Amino acid sequence: MYFPKHVEIIEVGPRDGLQNEETFVPTESKKVLIEKLALAGFNRIETASFVHPKVVPQMADAAEIATFCRELGMKFIALTPNVKALQRAIDAGVPQIAVFVGASETFNEKNVNRTIEQSLAECTEVFQLAKKHHLFIRGYVSMCFSCPYEGEVLYEQVKRVVSHFVAHGADEISIGDTNGQANPKLVYERFSQLKKDFPHTQFVGHFHDTNGFAYVNILAAIQAGIEKFDSSIAGLGGCPFSPGATGNAATEKVVQLLEEMNVETNIKQDALKEAAHFANTIIKN
Repeated sequence: MYFPKHVEIIEVGPRDGLQNEETFVPTESKKVLIEKLALAGFNRIETASFVHPKVVPQMADAAEIATFCRELGMKFIALTPNVKALQRAIDAGVPQIAVFVGASETFNEKNVNRTIEQSLAECTEVFQLAKKHHLFIRGYVSMCFSCPYEGEVLYEQVKRVVSHFVAHGADEISIGDTNGQANPKLVYERFSQLKKDFPHTQFVGHFHDTNGFAYVNILAAIQAGIEKFDSSIAGLGGCPFSPGATGNAATEKVVQLLEEMNVETNIKQDALKEAAHFANTIIKN
């Protein structure tokens, strides 16, 4: 088996982990969580989403969170699904932005009320504006292995979205097992094919733990040459448009797994455990 010397873990808990919480998490609590995660050693943290507050009330404080992250001097990512959201992020001084498109037509329509073609066209405008402002661009591809509405997702469906992202200058592309139904064989094959077809593209693995396979899927992705992974503190998260999907792979478990195999993450595990404990307290209140 192949084990790299180092793997980058991108913490997505403050955005992807908290966005679906029904009870609003106080802005000050979010700031404390972000600071604890920064102190644990993360190079990048996804902290906010500039979507309309009526759509995702939990992210209504995105601009304030962005200001806080800038004051900390940290690298952070914000979700900007359209040009209006991107302009707000630019005004807030966000250095790295992200867009998302589903590989499944049905999921994409349920998630954002747009066809994949419409979403890709919107992403083109976002990419153009982001490039003008010299921002780092992340592209999320959701439902890359199976879909709760359509079943099996074919490689060509994933490739369609990835090709568009690559053609328009994405700096990295996160491949998501959004409903947590992937298995290690499929993960290895899919990432191997992506690496073959797009050898110069930086891919990130993004796994949910619905079936309890997230951690073995991470190992399978590593065997295919993937060395960047998203994870969420305390396993927070889920997707409202993916019935039955549970949270993301828990950051503290991912880090422990990798470090015990002598794969460096540069994350301080004691500080990470403290952050995980705090994350659990703020979502219970």
